Amino acid sequence: MSDPNLTTGSIWRLHRGGQEIARLTVTGADMPWTYARVHTLPGFDEFRPLFREQERAADEEDWERADACYAQIRSALTLTFPDGRPVAEFMLDIHDDGTAGWRWHDEPFEAVNP
Repeated sequence: MSDPNLTTGSIWRLHRGGQEIARLTVTGADMPWTYARVHTLPGFDEFRPLFREQERAADEEDWERADACYAQIRSALTLTFPDGRPVAEFMLDIHDDGTAGWRWHDEPFEAVNP
């Protein structure tokens, strides 16, 4: 059974508060990653440096810095499924070439208690 969220052409949306700042049009998936073309909207440019920093950190294999960038992205932005439901957990990369890749989970991750 195929997932309609991963259908080529389906549109995921990135929000800051109530403002949509980007549309991610799915171009393919290679689980656990989903890939898309990005259409940025007003409000996105504020986050462009953060996505660039995250990409540099990953390229340099500085995982602590990359994780810090992801935490900032997740605290400021919300990703929604094509049907408008919020994505509980995601790790999103948006590249300067207008493409994106992300991993997601539709339920919040549970904190592990020792």
